[in-house]
Amino acid sequence: MWLLLILSIVSCAFSNKSASRLLKEAEQSGPFDAIVVPGVPFQNGRWDTIMKGRVYWSKYLYDRGIARNIIYSGSAVYSPYYEAEIMAMYAEALGIPQEHVFTETRAEHSTENIYYGYKKALQLGFNKVALASDPFQSRLLRSYAFRRVSPDIRIIPMVTDTLKKIQPSMTDPDIAYDKAFKANFISITQRDSFWKRLVGTLRGNIDPSAYEDTVPVQHSMGN
Repeated sequence: MWLLLILSIVSCAFSNKSASRLLKEAEQSGPFDAIVVPGVPFQNGRWDTIMKGRVYWSKYLYDRGIARNIIYSGSAVYSPYYEAEIMAMYAEALGIPQEHVFTETRAEHSTENIYYGYKKALQLGFNKVALASDPFQSRLLRSYAFRRVSPDIRIIPMVTDTLKKIQPSMTDPDIAYDKAFKANFISITQRDSFWKRLVGTLRGNIDPSAYEDTVPVQHSMGN
């Protein structure tokens, strides 16, 4: 049983070879106006391995000139901190200029991350957009992104070998995470039933009118 579960999880992730191929394609077709990076819950006052990997992957794509701007997407879902704002703080602490860091704070599910992230990108005037995340989430969202969001979205899953090479130089900067605190927070597990959360995971509880209006450019709140 456990073997079948492990195999099913592995089969839902991009292999390192496939991720490397998609990265090469992104290098050839880029630069992208923006990449959308899905959020991760912030707990215990520090980022976990998944959040750290996604933020460092976005920094790698920015430093390489593959992405001109980064949109971190994520509301306060399982903990009372806006995931997008937390990730933006870490990104800026790592050296990404604040003027190239943006946040989207409506999304509560992975499908909503790419949907709202893409809509926010268009609202900001960014037309060439890619999803950048870990191999597992990138694979899960690929079909949804192409079918429900836009066939023009590109997928840039992190290449694990690349992250391993830069891992020795990775740091854990301090951030003012209290700035991302959401008052009167109620966890999604208390607000929504299991079935509603499942629907959100599969196709998102989407508001089609979100980010329809053009607004002045707004960056992250900074440290």
